[in-house]
Amino acid sequence: MANASTDLDNAEAQRQLNNNNRPASTGFWETETTSAKLFECSRIKALADERDAVQKKTFTKWVNSHLARVSCRISDLYNDLRDGYMLIRLLEVLSGELLPRPTRGRMRIHCLENVDKALQFLKEQRVHLENVGSHDIVDGNHRLTLGLIWTIILRFQIQVIKIETEDNRETRSAKDALLLWCQMKTAGYPEVNIHNFTTCWRDGLAFNALIHRHRPDLIEFHKLTRSNATHNLQQAFNIAEQSLGLTKLLDPEDVNTENPDEKSIITYVVSYYHYFSKMKALIVEGKRIGKVLDNAIEAEKIIRRYEALASDLLEWIERTISIISNQKFANSLSGVQQQLQAFTTYCTIEKPNKFQEKGNLEVLLFTIQSKLRANNQKPYMPHDGKLISDINKVCTV
Repeated sequence: MANASTDLDNAEAQRQLNNNNRPASTGFWETETTSAKLFECSRIKALADERDAVQKKTFTKWVNSHLARVSCRISDLYNDLRDGYMLIRLLEVLSGELLPRPTRGRMRIHCLENVDKALQFLKEQRVHLENVGSHDIVDGNHRLTLGLIWTIILRFQIQVIKIETEDNRETRSAKDALLLWCQMKTAGYPEVNIHNFTTCWRDGLAFNALIHRHRPDLIEFHKLTRSNATHNLQQAFNIAEQSLGLTKLLDPEDVNTENPDEKSIITYVVSYYHYFSKMKALIVEGKRIGKVLDNAIEAEKIIRRYEALASDLLEWIERTISIISNQKFANSLSGVQQQLQAFTTYCTIEKPNKFQEKGNLEVLLFTIQSKLRANNQKPYMPHDGKLISDINKVCTV
């Protein structure tokens, strides 16, 4: 009986011990879960702060690159847009339109009025402003200020992108159109495979490929390697700034990171698009102007040739008329025979040749007028009686 009692006591003690341990175990796991959630939240916040910092730097440089055209500049994106003045100037530069004059004064009401003028202009441009009010910008709301600048970039820099493809009926978003342009321009470059605006740009090869495609004289692409990302990025950014005049919106560490900011990279890449598209347009325009100049030079040469031939023909006509008019018949048979032979030569050889020259003049004049018409120039008007009609009048011999 004593042994049985002891066994029961031990079993009861074990149950109490288990009951005592259960809450402690549950509390431990709850603590671990809470810590993990806190770490995750802090990590997400850190990434968001890092993203905002990169965007702020990139957008500030982007804004200044356009404000420089009107000799303006901002130092802090969040503070320097609060009065609305710089925002109005930025929109004027981007749109080429004049906005209502900013309200003078530094009070809050004046700032609200100026920002509202800028926002109202954007609404007139059919720009969707979601949850952005003038008070948000005046108060320096970081997230909404970044959102506003990104909306402006989308409207005036990205939405204007047009890509020529075999099937122009396909509709693409502005972002997809820019991505397609990058893919088209870097096609065939080894180790360059662009399918996003984040990780595909980390090694710097894509930036270098875009430059090399349009300006192969600036980069020795075959010497670049993926393992030297910082060098690749620095080289591309420096060349773009020094040789192409593109503002260095990014630094290598902004791109060569685990989570590159998509909006910042798009903002920088779109500057490449606009520069190279303008360069292509200038090349096409240069070729067109060159063709016009070539046609003008060729037309001038033909004009000089026409006038020389017309002068020679008129001189021959006048000389021939004078000879025939003043000619006297010979008194001897041999003399008459010589005159007859000379007249026969004139009728069978000289006159047909000169008649052909007159026909050549008509062809030359038609060619001249056609070239001038193609160049949108005034028709050529021969002077000093060198019109075809003038030649026909005197050509009666």
